[in-house]
Amino acid sequence: MDHRFLLELLGYVASVLIAVSLMMSSILRLRLINMAGALAFAVYGVLIGSYPVAVLNSFTVLVNIFFLVRIFRAKEYFQLLQLQPDSVYLPYFLKYYRKEIQRAVPDFEYHPAENQLLLFILRDCNPVGVFIAEQKPDGVLRVLLDFVVPRYRNLKIGRFLFVEQAEFFQRRGVREIVIAPRTAEFGAYLVKVGFAPAGRQEGAFNIHYAEKTP
Repeated sequence: MDHRFLLELLGYVASVLIAVSLMMSSILRLRLINMAGALAFAVYGVLIGSYPVAVLNSFTVLVNIFFLVRIFRAKEYFQLLQLQPDSVYLPYFLKYYRKEIQRAVPDFEYHPAENQLLLFILRDCNPVGVFIAEQKPDGVLRVLLDFVVPRYRNLKIGRFLFVEQAEFFQRRGVREIVIAPRTAEFGAYLVKVGFAPAGRQEGAFNIHYAEKTP
């Protein structure tokens, strides 16, 4: 490969990264991919002797680093808000995010029932996720919907809900949570949170809790 071809390839890669970053719904992913694209453009600018391109994109890298540091250092306060089946706001929330929910769970339809556990996940007092599950008499909680608003999708919410709130589920007699993810990506996310493949149900993942001692 000649030198000119490699330079052009670097320029195309940088352009693609910048374009892809603008399509990210997650602020964290947007910043990371945009920073990678700007860094590639900065190197490209230096190699072709276009220093305005290099300087501008180096500045963009620094801006992304600044905001990434703020994201990782920001103190977020999560809270669970339990809902009743006749909640007025829940149907509105589900309707508002209907398209996003259907992408994750195409056949999901909300049908209130007495044995359901309904939760809003609040981030700094704002509802950023909803959790709907059916509780069985044997202590198994089968998840019908675990949805998080796209821009807030990261491991923090999953670990808060399923790991940090273990006592919340234990107090309600839950000994196991079972989720059947529709995508490999969501399955990988569950494993990172602390779930493991459920042997008795193909494609499902579960997490166990110790019984609550009096």
